[in-house]
Amino acid sequence: MSSRVRLVLALHNHQPIGNFNGVFESAYRESYAPFLEVLEQYPEIPISLHTSGSLLEWLVKHHPEYVERVRALVERGQIEIVGGPFFEPILATIPRRDRLGQIRAYTQYLERLFGVVVRGMWTPERVWEQSFVGDVTQAGIEYTILDDYHFRCAGLVDEELFGYYLTEDEGRLLKVFPGSEKLRYTIPFADPTDTIDYLRQVGKRYPNSVVTFGDDGEKFGTWPGTQQHVYADGWLRRFFDALCENSSWLTLSTMADVVDQVSPAGKVYIPDSSYREMTEWALPVARQLEYQHLTHGPASDEDHAAARQFLRGGFWRNFRVKYPESNEMYSRMLQVSERLAELSVAANADEQADLLEQARTELYRAQCNCSYWHGAFGGLYLPHLRNAVYQRLITADTLLERSAGRQGRWVAIDAHDYNLDARKEVRLAGDRLAAYFAPARGGHLYELDIRSISHNLLATLNRRPEVYHDRVREVGERPKTTESVAESGKPVSIHDLTAFKQPDLHRKLIYDSWPRKSCVDHFFQPGLTLARLRHGEGEIGDFHTGVYEATVRRSPDRGELRMTRRGGLGPYSIVVTKTVALKAGGSRLEFAYRLESLPRDVPLHFGVEFNFAGLASGADDRYFYDAGGGQCGQLQSVLDLPPMSRIGLIDEWVGIDAALELSRPAKIWTMPVETISQSEAGFEGVFQSAAVIPHWEFSAANDGVFEVQIDLIIDTSAAQARKLREIPAPQLAIVED
Repeated sequence: MSSRVRLVLALHNHQPIGNFNGVFESAYRESYAPFLEVLEQYPEIPISLHTSGSLLEWLVKHHPEYVERVRALVERGQIEIVGGPFFEPILATIPRRDRLGQIRAYTQYLERLFGVVVRGMWTPERVWEQSFVGDVTQAGIEYTILDDYHFRCAGLVDEELFGYYLTEDEGRLLKVFPGSEKLRYTIPFADPTDTIDYLRQVGKRYPNSVVTFGDDGEKFGTWPGTQQHVYADGWLRRFFDALCENSSWLTLSTMADVVDQVSPAGKVYIPDSSYREMTEWALPVARQLEYQHLTHGPASDEDHAAARQFLRGGFWRNFRVKYPESNEMYSRMLQVSERLAELSVAANADEQADLLEQARTELYRAQCNCSYWHGAFGGLYLPHLRNAVYQRLITADTLLERSAGRQGRWVAIDAHDYNLDARKEVRLAGDRLAAYFAPARGGHLYELDIRSISHNLLATLNRRPEVYHDRVREVGERPKTTESVAESGKPVSIHDLTAFKQPDLHRKLIYDSWPRKSCVDHFFQPGLTLARLRHGEGEIGDFHTGVYEATVRRSPDRGELRMTRRGGLGPYSIVVTKTVALKAGGSRLEFAYRLESLPRDVPLHFGVEFNFAGLASGADDRYFYDAGGGQCGQLQSVLDLPPMSRIGLIDEWVGIDAALELSRPAKIWTMPVETISQSEAGFEGVFQSAAVIPHWEFSAANDGVFEVQIDLIIDTSAAQARKLREIPAPQLAIVED
């Protein structure tokens, strides 16, 4: 008989802010509810359960019966409730004040909901930095769980990973469990006997061990192929039966049980890291390929196997370098957090307590981690998740403006390093819009917040290389290929999944050479075709990413930003000045362009690119329209339109009408910006934005000057009318004589 082994089963259930209601519901039906139903029939099997706040709030609202069932299992001692930061932020993404605030807020919420004392926490995505110890313990947490990979990075070897450890920062002690990577890949994909055999071997070699499994609850039903495998084919029951049948030497424990009954295995200081796959995804593409080559060497090579422990991937924070769009969200989040902190200690903070608390909740929701990175999951690539982050941030920002006393019609313009690049950006904001410009990067308009619907019309995403694009090309170029590991009938880990949600994705692998923002100034080759432009060809100027000098002008009723650049147009040196203005109470951005020092008798081709994000494709109620109101095509349409003075986009579902009015009629190009990304279900094309480019082909007048005004007009009256219709009518009292 083997020596006694303790097994900790820690489950993490999570759905991000902004995910579709149908996705929540599907995960509930496929994973959360059926797992609980089976667990209820095995009272001898305890688990530690973490449910992210974004998911738990949804469950409380839509499935309170599930919450009641969990509460019943808590009361009979079968479930330990595990806390953490409320809305599942990566701790490295948020300021210290928000780490403390989120953890404390969720602990209070869970203790009220379940009537327990919360002692442990789930560390989101197991992204860890040693300095977190002080924050986590100060927030009242005793222990957490990371991956055994973290401990290997500290120099520990396999036989030292069967227990839990103390770690310390500035005198504060935290207990940390190493989650087993071996079990992450056998549960639930291998037969239960494989897990039992492994645990038996651990017990023989290392008596009185603690082995911890910590992973996503969605792998029990929601991951591709697992619903049939785990429930219909009976894997979970067979697994629980096997655990019970081996109870003579195998004890099931919660993390709290282990902490109370087992001494720590020692002390360790854990390097900054995350789970192994995440460290790969954080690397630049070229380095990622090199890392995979080094870490996937011959298993029989003992030297290579020994060296693998000391090979480390990337640092999580570099996702903000790899994806500038992540940095934009992060920087915007910091602005809101800092403004909230300032207003919370202002003289009138008590009077504004309700507004400030609403803003804090919206900020915390916007810190949900999924939109800030990308790996085997859509994350950053999913527009609805990015839109949800901006929706919460814009809502919080508007609440803070009200708290600061800005009421009615107003406008302001400020210069600051808003995106943390050591160069100043300009914020032109009013009661209806907030526009962010980057003079040092092409003078782009890179964020446009519409307050009435809390929507960033420039939550765009560039098309860029990813490691898995080679796989897309490889499979796409095979004749009549329908390969999909998911169709093999065997459940696989998401990390090993190969499936294609649409055909011919390899034909859509196009990469952008400039940011897909607005107010992007192009000088094209004369006669350039849209087909060539779509592949990034034809640019002959250096204005689309060049540095502009900026000046601002303020008045009570109007803010104005003027940006000027002398740059190259082929062999010529020319000057471009663009002036942007916003009036108090206005929903119109006015762009006045003046091109000077243009060469005479030379064909010129000038265009200004605008991108519109957060609007859907493939629907008849989302379309372009011309000056006469006639529909030109759905928002994913590739259009080469004749000269016109107005082009508009409508998304009737969102309730937004955005139009460009031109003082000089222009030809219009439109094209979709569609990325090819990897998600839980496989590879897919995702519509990110609609690019609209008014362009003019001309020869300069004798004075070498060309001028045009472009007005961007935002109308959300349809969305506002819908909100009014959704307000419940007041109940009228009936008075009888």
